[in-house]
Amino acid sequence: MQESASSDINTSAAGAGVQDETAGDLALEVQSAQFQSLEPTAGAGSEKDRKLDLLMDLTLPVAIELGRTNMLIRDILDLQRGSVVEFEKLASEPVDVLINGKKMAEGEVVVIEKHFGIRITNLVDTADRVKGLGK
Repeated sequence: MQESASSDINTSAAGAGVQDETAGDLALEVQSAQFQSLEPTAGAGSEKDRKLDLLMDLTLPVAIELGRTNMLIRDILDLQRGSVVEFEKLASEPVDVLINGKKMAEGEVVVIEKHFGIRITNLVDTADRVKGLGK
């Protein structure tokens, strides 16, 4: 009666991965795989910097919020050309700069030639900005 091939492998702790001598003249030794170190090299920057570099080319939507208000549906349906919608913010208050729907800064509206722009006057705390980008 023939033994199965699986019984030819010595599975003892001392000879794990070595084929049994009784199976033939061939003995195989199995060695652990060797991998190149993934540690940062000199001048390569920290791991945190490398991870952040991957995100630098992403595009996110930027919106400027002048203000908010609540309106009754009947008032919304009555809107027409020339209607004025009042916001809760005063004209002198800064506008919110929203990136990906999260407030990241405040600023004031400026006119550059014929275009509107925003001059940043206040930034949200850095840790809060980074947290806000992911949510």
